[in-house]
Amino acid sequence: MMLKTTRDNQRELKEHYKDIPKLTNKLVNQTLTQLKNDHLFIFPEIIANADGLTADQMVLRSINEDYQTSNLAGFIGYQDERLIIQSRFERSANNYFLQYLIERVFDMPNLMALNTEAQRDRLGFDLLAFLLPLYLKKALRKGLFKTYGRRQYNDSNIRGTIDVARHIRQNSPFIGNIAYNQREFSYENEVTLLIRHTIEFIRNKSYGKAVLGKISDEVATIVVATKHYEDYDRRTIITKNKENPIRHAYYREYRSLQRLCLMILQFEKQRIGGGSQQVQGILFDCAWLWEEYINQLIGPWFYHPMNKSRVGGQYLFDRGGLIYPDFISRVQEQRIIADAKYKPQGNIGNQDYLQLVAYMARFDAQQGYYIYPNHTDELVTPLHLRQGVTYEDNVSVRESVMIAKLGLKIPEVRAETDDAVGYQAFKEAMKKSEENFLTSFLK
Repeated sequence: MMLKTTRDNQRELKEHYKDIPKLTNKLVNQTLTQLKNDHLFIFPEIIANADGLTADQMVLRSINEDYQTSNLAGFIGYQDERLIIQSRFERSANNYFLQYLIERVFDMPNLMALNTEAQRDRLGFDLLAFLLPLYLKKALRKGLFKTYGRRQYNDSNIRGTIDVARHIRQNSPFIGNIAYNQREFSYENEVTLLIRHTIEFIRNKSYGKAVLGKISDEVATIVVATKHYEDYDRRTIITKNKENPIRHAYYREYRSLQRLCLMILQFEKQRIGGGSQQVQGILFDCAWLWEEYINQLIGPWFYHPMNKSRVGGQYLFDRGGLIYPDFISRVQEQRIIADAKYKPQGNIGNQDYLQLVAYMARFDAQQGYYIYPNHTDELVTPLHLRQGVTYEDNVSVRESVMIAKLGLKIPEVRAETDDAVGYQAFKEAMKKSEENFLTSFLK
């Protein structure tokens, strides 16, 4: 197995990828639309509506003698080759920062501590199992998935089509029963059985209790609905689901869950058997992930409109101009507008300034903040809005209107032989960074 590591928004010589030629050829200059299949999960899922993430974006772009990565980070595999794309703000080779963001945003337990089998080449794929609670809960909000099924009966209450051959075979001599078939809704079908197989697969993992314990009620619902579950049917159930993906728009949550279950069950088989013939893995839009993480920190004090979900949109004008500021403070007297930026401080400017100032004018806010990942102890870089024009030689500073670049420090921890120990140290350092950030931001 060949493993290569890189970072998002990184430009490197093509020579850097020479150890994973098959995977590189699969990725280079391929858009997310071309790559998105049943074996590749991309967050957020609705690419067309996501800020900064478009369907024509590429994981790896060829530029002269270099390859350029995008805003996506995660884990990708093809046959016996693996590519780990770390965050550009990662301070070590262990990918702790990305794992921490995922853990916080998706409310996951500590994968490093729970998974005794954790290895760098498969850690990202094990993340798929930790996503099951999120997807199962979403799907079950629509109720149990049901389909028409053909059921056989043999009684005196005829409610379907008589099965003559079976009737002769079972009811000779005639004793009052009629053998018949009826087409009816059933909660026990290929989809619910696929979910059950996934649950049982995860149950046997070292982290199974931690994952399934969060969805005990949902697991119980699936178990009750799949009374005829048999472990030896797994291959057949996987094949049926691959051949019959859910297409009805009403059940789109089940379609995502179906894809997730197939990936979880198939990855183990492919890992043992030498790899898949398709690109597989899980990718995260880092800008989206950073924004959702910041919402975890400041959510109690701020509204969080979400462009991707079309939730909380505000109008700039009386006749249109729908906008989605990242964060609007709940305090009306001294309104604050905040913008989560997954970019270095020096890259924040131009259009970023214009957008935030427009939002501030709309909400009568005198304070605006850019919240970005930082590598230094410097927290706040204040900027004051000017007034006047140079032609009239009357330019001055508006002390009452301020924009600040507020950095949240990403710590660097000493490398450890045991990844679980190193990650725990990183988490503790991140907690301190968060405390310092909130102290400065909410003072």
